Amino acid sequence: MSAGSQLLGYSDPVHAERARIVGCAYEHADEIADDVMAKLRVELPGYGTADPGFLADVHDQLARLSRTGLGALLEHKRVTPADVSYARQAAARRARCGLPLVDYIAAFRLGQRAIWKSLLAHAGDTDAGREAVLSLAGPLARYTDLISTQATDAYLEFQQYVTAESSRDGQALMDSLLDGALPASGPHLSVATAHGIGAERTAPLVVVTAMVLDPAPTADSLCETRQVVSAALARTGVNGLRTLSVVRDTEIVAIPALRPDGSAEQLCERLRALREQLAADGVALAVGVSTSVTEVGQIPRAHRQARAALALLPEDGGVLALPQMTPFRYLLLRADDTTRQLVDPRVGAALADDRARGGTLADTVRAFAAADMNLREAADALHIHLNTAKYRLGRIQELTGRNVRSVNDLVELLVAIELL
Repeated sequence: MSAGSQLLGYSDPVHAERARIVGCAYEHADEIADDVMAKLRVELPGYGTADPGFLADVHDQLARLSRTGLGALLEHKRVTPADVSYARQAAARRARCGLPLVDYIAAFRLGQRAIWKSLLAHAGDTDAGREAVLSLAGPLARYTDLISTQATDAYLEFQQYVTAESSRDGQALMDSLLDGALPASGPHLSVATAHGIGAERTAPLVVVTAMVLDPAPTADSLCETRQVVSAALARTGVNGLRTLSVVRDTEIVAIPALRPDGSAEQLCERLRALREQLAADGVALAVGVSTSVTEVGQIPRAHRQARAALALLPEDGGVLALPQMTPFRYLLLRADDTTRQLVDPRVGAALADDRARGGTLADTVRAFAAADMNLREAADALHIHLNTAKYRLGRIQELTGRNVRSVNDLVELLVAIELL
């Protein structure tokens, strides 16, 4: 819903009325949800027999979707799939509860009618009001199309995931792969081939291990969230195929097949985007990614690597991808308290003070090392004057007693920077 497409050709009074009408409807989002709920229970059988907890969840989603759409109209911006990503989890919950898809999609039409009814109620009898509310019909229809499409995709995706889980083919295949064996024949081999595993002996793979971080989950909600995450990982592929992904006890394990060049960069970017999307929905996730392997017999080792990477993440999670990490960085992440205590107190104090001031000195040391000790290249990388870079390195030497042009001193500073 771009500002240009919505406002072009309308007079100032109409603009003002649009803002007023949409603002009033936004303030009544809960009443809009009430209106939809009353019709759902009468017109759609799947909702008529639902329990109170289910209905409360539906009401919450209806009000939230109303606020998202109306809020976008107020701010003159287009709604994107990322803005309504929370609807995907709601769709999974509807599929899990056995709500028929036809009833689920019909609810969106009822929601559109209820929002339209609210807009009309606040339009009034003026010409400007009538013209303003009519101008909202197109954006509202486009918004309904967007959210219903996103919800349908998520519903069907979760339904397919549950079907695969119930057959246990995916689970049995994963167990076999994590033991380092590829089934010689039968349905499990077919599932593996469909996911790009074993079709070509040298096809590169990685193992992804994810864990949902929830300080006080209920057993049912945590189980459901893990399944949602597993279904999301199943669509996070980079070679045009779905990714084999299953829930195994407290972890979700996925084995994405990479492109022939073996690069995991795009996959790691997608995993980070997925984590951010889930975080926006209130799901904290920790993800570990192994190095790439080309043989099924190496998958158990890759699984151990992914778990080791997972263990190095902070309490609030994140994505730690070994393909994007140097041995130096990995070793420092595994450092213990003794390693930190070996840092010279003078160096530690200087770096702590620098960090409190924005970390410019540490950034300069990193850039200097990355430029192979070429100060001009380091200055260019930092977008600072050469003399500024010289001053900073001189300041580091003054504060720490270390000469950055000495390899030993430079390595010591880099270690201290990463540790502290």
